[in-house]
Amino acid sequence: MSEYENPERLGREPTVEDIRELMGASTPHFALQIRNRIRTLIADLPPDHPARVEGEREVQRLEQIAFEGEHRGPAIEGERELPSIRRPGQG
Repeated sequence: MSEYENPERLGREPTVEDIRELMGASTPHFALQIRNRIRTLIADLPPDHPARVEGEREVQRLEQIAFEGEHRGPAIEGERELPSIRRPGQG
């Protein structure tokens, strides 16, 4: 069972901790799936709710890494950068 399906989360208001559990170690490969889960979790919360604020911030970050890749630093001499890395200004 994923954290998203956690039965303890049913029937109660989402918390910032719930958002952080979903965020986990998010990677470009799963960023859009996690983004959708967070959007669903916060959809009914008021705009100023702490979990919604955290969730919306995380949705932006997830969209960025989904489309731009993770930035893990420059390539080490003799090695090439990971294909997921696209530096600003590169097509």
